[in-house]
Amino acid sequence: MPKKKREGISMAAKIWKLLSLVFIAIFAASAVNTVHAAATQLATPPSISVGNWARYVAYDSGKGEIFESSGGSGGTSVVNVISDSTNSVVATITTIPGPGALAYDSGKGEVFVMSQNGGPVSVISDSTNTVVTSITVVGGTEGIVYDSGKGEIFAANSDNTVSVISDSTNAVVATVNVGSNPTCLAYDSGKGEIFVSNEAAGSVSVISDSNNQVVATITTGSAPFGLAFDSGKGEVFVADYPASAFSVISDKTNTVLTEVAIENYGAPSSNMYEMCYDSGTGHVFVNSDYSAVDIISDKNNAVTGYIEVTNPSGYATLQGEMAYDSGKGEMFIGGASSDVVYYLSDSSSPSTSSTSSPSATSASASPTPTIPEFGGGALILVASAMVVVSVCAVALIVRKRRQSRQ
Repeated sequence: MPKKKREGISMAAKIWKLLSLVFIAIFAASAVNTVHAAATQLATPPSISVGNWARYVAYDSGKGEIFESSGGSGGTSVVNVISDSTNSVVATITTIPGPGALAYDSGKGEVFVMSQNGGPVSVISDSTNTVVTSITVVGGTEGIVYDSGKGEIFAANSDNTVSVISDSTNAVVATVNVGSNPTCLAYDSGKGEIFVSNEAAGSVSVISDSNNQVVATITTGSAPFGLAFDSGKGEVFVADYPASAFSVISDKTNTVLTEVAIENYGAPSSNMYEMCYDSGTGHVFVNSDYSAVDIISDKNNAVTGYIEVTNPSGYATLQGEMAYDSGKGEMFIGGASSDVVYYLSDSSSPSTSSTSSPSATSASASPTPTIPEFGGGALILVASAMVVVSVCAVALIVRKRRQSRQ
């Protein structure tokens, strides 16, 4: 074989060897955050006694207060107001029938309260802690959220619609058709959109607040439930109720980036319910089977810790919604059957620098490596590198052959 030809082939081999090293390096970089390890069980957080069946909570950033609705199992229905400076109840409102989910309106200093029995939405002034008006909606679900960009309240209804309420007139200004059994809502402040989990349809509807129209319908798990908007990453986390999993949606493309199966640590099963985003740490909290709360890092979508609480009777107690108090850096969790609200400081949460996700049912279990996830971005880089290097290799070979003929 002519020397020049051998040199050309040798050069091509070197290039492909270099390409292989690039491929391995990118693959390794993409896999760093996918080694599985045990999560940390946190100590039982302190709690505030509020009365019967503490189910729903909302944070009032204007007053530094937590509004909590109690009622169920034959108990008295009330809305309690908790000061985050003293962690004690400072007011109790008894005039709302069957109070349910709540949403805080920062523009008006008001709290909107859904009715658990399909009654009207009640509006509480946080300056007087009294009901100032009520708004008729179909209701019947626990989905309600405040849109700070438009000064509107979005409330999910049992007839597969969402009511849009203006906080300037306290009247319904639009009704939006969504999927079957809309359950929870999340407001995306970056895009001006409302995400609606359609539990019976296996989808999430995206409503634009500019025209109150559905602009996308995203297929998720079999029964999407709780939602949380991650403002730090522009992503929406969706709890898949029966599948022990959650999905992560990009709000740029309205597509599912990944679906992560997680293991419920203390409960016998792993149904995923409500979710809440902690902007102070980049954690997403998810209620697992109403007996544990898993804490997810948005850096790698991995569970870094969990809380498990049972009352003396053996009943699960973490049955409520969650609200993040940005003023104090605390997460408030409805304790339901324990008749309390738990609160957890950011400083107690696991570090977001962790690069592990759960693979065992106890904190003492040894890490178990798994097959790395090869992300879409890494795939694009690899494909691009392969194309560029291939073109260069072919060009060099052709050039060598031409030189050998001369």
